[in-house]
Amino acid sequence: MFDHVALRVADLAASRRFYELALEPLGYRVLAEDAEAGYVGFGRDRPRFWLGRVASNGAGPAPPAGPLHVAFTAADRTSVDRFYGAAVAAGGCDNGGPGLRPHYHRCYYAAYVLDPDGNNVEAVCHTGP
Repeated sequence: MFDHVALRVADLAASRRFYELALEPLGYRVLAEDAEAGYVGFGRDRPRFWLGRVASNGAGPAPPAGPLHVAFTAADRTSVDRFYGAAVAAGGCDNGGPGLRPHYHRCYYAAYVLDPDGNNVEAVCHTGP
């Protein structure tokens, strides 16, 4: 359904570092970047997840970034576990460790971490073990 998703972030460098580490277990990497323009794009085949620096209009402080919920597809449950470990090690805050969420469906296996801007980032696998 979606072609791409973009998040506004307060500190582009910090968010880039966080997502580089957190998304590596899921096979995502930086595919596009323009530090001067203030964006970075992650993906497997092409950029589909974008981070953009929050900019001020000059009349005061920049508008706040986040919070938003974004879920990344994981190939398997081990990838969900690895995402969670990498995201927490990268400075993410636990928002629900790896495990089944049967209230969504019987094979819904996910983990949740808050990124540096307070966005709820999820990795999810929809297949059995």
